[in-house]
Amino acid sequence: MFALEVFGGITYLFLGGDLLVRGAVALSRRLRVSPMLVGITVVAFGTSAPELLVAIRAAATAHAELAMGNVVGSNIANVLFVVGAPAIIYPMACNQPSARRD
Repeated sequence: MFALEVFGGITYLFLGGDLLVRGAVALSRRLRVSPMLVGITVVAFGTSAPELLVAIRAAATAHAELAMGNVVGSNIANVLFVVGAPAIIYPMACNQPSARRD
């Protein structure tokens, strides 16, 4: 039963991600702006909204350490998983002059 629940969760996660990307692309076409602009603003706000709500509630109940831990943990997870996982699956090419300059 557990394996079925995990499979169902991964399936729903995949479908939800696909719907999010399709919706963001449709919104960018409707507004006639770059898909990157929609991703940076609308999608980023939507994915950060849960952390924002937790931080607001923690600050309102005098638990500032929870709000700070949530922000730090969220940023670490974003850097390690959201940026790292695609780089492992599809490595980014880097030309030599820019690699030497940095």
